[in-house]
Amino acid sequence: MSIACFTENIAFAPPPVVSLAAWLEEVVGEEEKELIQLNFIFCDDTYLHALNVEHLQHDTLTDVITFDYADKADHVEGDIYISVDTVHTNAKERDLPFGHEISRVIVHGVLHLMGYEDKTQASRAQMRVQEDRCLALPSAQAVIGWSYKR
Repeated sequence: MSIACFTENIAFAPPPVVSLAAWLEEVVGEEEKELIQLNFIFCDDTYLHALNVEHLQHDTLTDVITFDYADKADHVEGDIYISVDTVHTNAKERDLPFGHEISRVIVHGVLHLMGYEDKTQASRAQMRVQEDRCLALPSAQAVIGWSYKR
């Protein structure tokens, strides 16, 4: 199991990898899947927008884009790109701490790699239930409580 964090186009100190690993290992293990490799790439809106246009043909801003590289159904492996700009904006709009909102986006990307979708109203509701379940895990608290000063 390997988790790595990178940045593109921003100065940003991601949540501690040790905390992420403990939490996400639990999230993945609860569904009897194996966490192989996760790369989190924290970036700005411009960088993520360009990826959204190039790879998904969506000319919109988003908070997260996930690329799945797993070669087995029970493996979780991929790249998760997160716009720190959009997460920061969403946290302010929702009156939530940045650590809580980025934790939701992080696990949202992981849930996509585990097979959860959010294309329909029903699948979005199911995704939200799963996000809330994952955020309630005791191992999530170290990530949720992490603070980042912009």
